[in-house]
Amino acid sequence: MPGMTLLGVDLGYDRYCDEIVAQTELLRKHLNGADLAVTVPTCPDWTLRELAVHVGGAHRWVEHIVRTRATEEVPEAQVSGFAGPEGDDPASLDAWLAEGAEKTSATLRAAGPEAAAWTWSWERTAGFWARRMTLETVIHRADAAIAASARYEVAPELAADAIDEWLQIVKYAQHVMPQHAASELRGPRRSIHLHATDTPAELNAEWFIVLTEDGVTWRRGHEKATVALRGPLTEVLLAFYRRLPLDGGQLEVLGEPGLLGFWLERATFE
Repeated sequence: MPGMTLLGVDLGYDRYCDEIVAQTELLRKHLNGADLAVTVPTCPDWTLRELAVHVGGAHRWVEHIVRTRATEEVPEAQVSGFAGPEGDDPASLDAWLAEGAEKTSATLRAAGPEAAAWTWSWERTAGFWARRMTLETVIHRADAAIAASARYEVAPELAADAIDEWLQIVKYAQHVMPQHAASELRGPRRSIHLHATDTPAELNAEWFIVLTEDGVTWRRGHEKATVALRGPLTEVLLAFYRRLPLDGGQLEVLGEPGLLGFWLERATFE
């Protein structure tokens, strides 16, 4: 069983290595039989094929970084196979995605979570990349499912972890990217409560987010906030990542919706 941390569930390094392959397999199922030339509604700059190449290219890029123990950012041009297979054959794309996920998982597993590797983040280890590639695939799999009109499901512990990581990214961006819109997500102590209504109590799938003068802070738990977003965890996740409109599905917004809109407009890194 995963272990609990102060912020949520620790899924463990091996689980992340497994999920890179498992989530890619689910992504491949979304692509199977779909029109790969269709525009992705949630990422309108990409076709469905371009979305898939983005995910597979990211896997290969990370595999290269970890395998070579890179100490600085690696140009994409140096990564073998980064641009995807030539031509538009769906079978070639499928095989390329599968191969990249397997290679990335194997390289991460061989390196171990504490292996040093360049990242853009607060943590420069293979452990960071294992989690990042898992959740990158989880979210872009939702984009693919939406574009392909496929059913999207995700394990609740992965959905909760994706919300935790997104909050970490926003907080990090506030400190290292002062010109980014995320820097505007500050006090005076306005707050957002995310509340999943369909998860077991032990998952603690509630977040209390406070916009302080020093930046964003958050903790897990149920507390009264300026605005609350309630609904099934998958829908809360997709709305928080701007993949689902706030008036879609079974979501409820209670309190001051303007604050939630203010957050969603600024907590984006596309």
